[in-house]
Amino acid sequence: MNILIIGSGGREHALAWKISQSPHCEKLFVAPGNAGTSQVAENVALRVDDFSGLGRFCVDRQIGLVVIGPEVPLVKGLRDYFEAQPDLHNIPIVGPGHSGARLEGSKDFSKAFMVRHGIPTAQARTFTAAELDEGLQYLAGQQPPIVLKADGLAAGKGVVICATVAEAQQELREMLGERKFGDASAKVLVEQFLTGIELSVFILTDGKDYVVLPEAKDYKRIGDGDAGPNTGGMGSVSPVVFADSTFLKKVEQRVIEPTLSGLQQENIPYRGFIFIGLMNVKGEPFVIEYNARMGDPETQSVMSRIDSDWVEVLSACAKGELAGKKLKISDEFAVTVVMAAEGYPGDYAKGQIITGLASTTDARVFHAGTRQTDEGVVTDGGRVLAVTGKGASLDEARQRAYRTVAGIHWPGAQYRKDIGLDLINFGK
Repeated sequence: MNILIIGSGGREHALAWKISQSPHCEKLFVAPGNAGTSQVAENVALRVDDFSGLGRFCVDRQIGLVVIGPEVPLVKGLRDYFEAQPDLHNIPIVGPGHSGARLEGSKDFSKAFMVRHGIPTAQARTFTAAELDEGLQYLAGQQPPIVLKADGLAAGKGVVICATVAEAQQELREMLGERKFGDASAKVLVEQFLTGIELSVFILTDGKDYVVLPEAKDYKRIGDGDAGPNTGGMGSVSPVVFADSTFLKKVEQRVIEPTLSGLQQENIPYRGFIFIGLMNVKGEPFVIEYNARMGDPETQSVMSRIDSDWVEVLSACAKGELAGKKLKISDEFAVTVVMAAEGYPGDYAKGQIITGLASTTDARVFHAGTRQTDEGVVTDGGRVLAVTGKGASLDEARQRAYRTVAGIHWPGAQYRKDIGLDLINFGK
């Protein structure tokens, strides 16, 4: 079949790399893609929110499966658009409609959903700009650290952990009063801080049945030792050593199954990925957030460990036929290190020529913010590349990833040196 992936980041390159290996994939397209996706697919110059253009392309190229990568077209209702068009509604899609994507698109909705269905999560209250004074008063009675979350999409940067009440009050003023994150912070959640260690669990569901993908740990902050501001993600590791079978069984029973049951009870159709951001609090899982798609750079590590035919599983999801499907997962470790532009997550330059890509043998290089030019591949985003090493041990996978990172260059390239180190030392 002909397959279209929508998106342009490292997640989409990893999905394209995996999908291209399937004998069921005749022709693969990525819209708009990047310099890396062009190595395994044909890039299409269409924006992720150009619904009519994407629809026409699917008809013209007889697309048999659409995989929606990023959150924006999900929250804006790309599936709903296709389902409303007579010539598009039969095209199988991996990705929920607008109602399901609210799990990610509104933190207020997702928090209330968790509470309604008894899913373990931190206590929280939501405030609007009109309730700013009430929110400031509420903060005065909270015990720091305090978590503030913009309700809407903020490119992974809408969560702020405040060390003091005064800092939290100032942040709330900026988020609500000054719209620090635009419309995303029209509402702000004030959330209890949970002490533990984070990880992400991913499922693919057709709304009734599901398969669990390999878990991963993401590294959000820009600097070593989790220093500096949040980013979209600076690295990932899979598997996660502290997520043993006992813990993951709790996740299935207390989180995954109640989540799917809740969607069914509320008549919210869902065919696609659910990313569950978790905090392991003394062996007990608490949900930090949902995403309605795969994470980036977790996808790079997760795809590297799936040995099944990925198109068969995706197609079954899109057609509502996941019952009985199993995934074959590699026992190897995967470590992904993100290489970012100088200045990221703040302002950064584009158009820097990248050297060393041709000599990468130890690890796989997934492109994120890149563009092909006559001079070569150049930087075209904040997170530029994601380098994934695999090995029989976590240390071996790390070494392979970092050896490859060391051979890739452009002016001002930055990356964390400690991805996975905490898991090597875990419990010691």
